[in-house]
Amino acid sequence: MNRSIIVVGICLLLGACAGPTVTRTQALPESADAPYGDVLVISVFLSYDLRREFEREIVKQLRASGVEAIASTSKMDVKTPVTRDNVLALVEELGSDAVLISQLLDFDTQSKFKNRRAEATYNFRPTYYVNVWSVELAEYSEPQGLELKYDLSIATQVFSVRDKEPVWAMETHSKLKRDMDGQFKGTSFPAEAKAIVSALKRDNVVVK
Repeated sequence: MNRSIIVVGICLLLGACAGPTVTRTQALPESADAPYGDVLVISVFLSYDLRREFEREIVKQLRASGVEAIASTSKMDVKTPVTRDNVLALVEELGSDAVLISQLLDFDTQSKFKNRRAEATYNFRPTYYVNVWSVELAEYSEPQGLELKYDLSIATQVFSVRDKEPVWAMETHSKLKRDMDGQFKGTSFPAEAKAIVSALKRDNVVVK
C-alpha cells in the first residue's frame, strides 16, 4: 500500500475546514433521468478506513439535503473488491437510481527541512560581590523539522442506473500542509463532501 496516499487520507481526516477548489464540472445532459433521490455512494481509495469515512461524510450531507443515500462500505466489507459486477449487484439489492463514485485522481508531494527556533535558558547565581550576579546563557537547537505540502485532485462521477453511463462529473483540487510539529492544515473530508454535495444540488443532479 502506498504510504504517501495513506498520509494524504489522514490529512483529509484531520485537516482544517478550508474548502477545495472546483477545477472542472461536466454539465448534466438534458436526456439524463435526474434529479436522483436514491444514491449509492462509493469512494475508491487504497485504505478501506478512508473509503468508509469519506463515504459516511458524503452520505451524511446528502441525507441532510433530503436525498436517500447509502455508503457502499456499509454493505461491502474490506474483502469485497469494487468491481462492476459487485456494484451492479448492490444497486439491484438497494434499488438505487444513481451511483456516485469519488476517487483520488492525482497527487503531488513536496517536502522541505526547516530549522527550528533555538531555545535559550538563562541561569542566574549570586557572586561574592555586592549586587553582582553571574549569568550563564545556554542555547539549545533542536534537529531540523520536516514540512510536507500536498496537492491532490479528486474526481467524482455520477452514473445513471437506468442508462448505465456517467451523466455528471466534477474535479476538485486541494492543498494540504503538515507542519514541523505534525499539525495538519487544509481541506478536510467534511469540506470536500460539502463541495461535492453543493455542486450536485446546484446542477440539479439530486433532489432538493
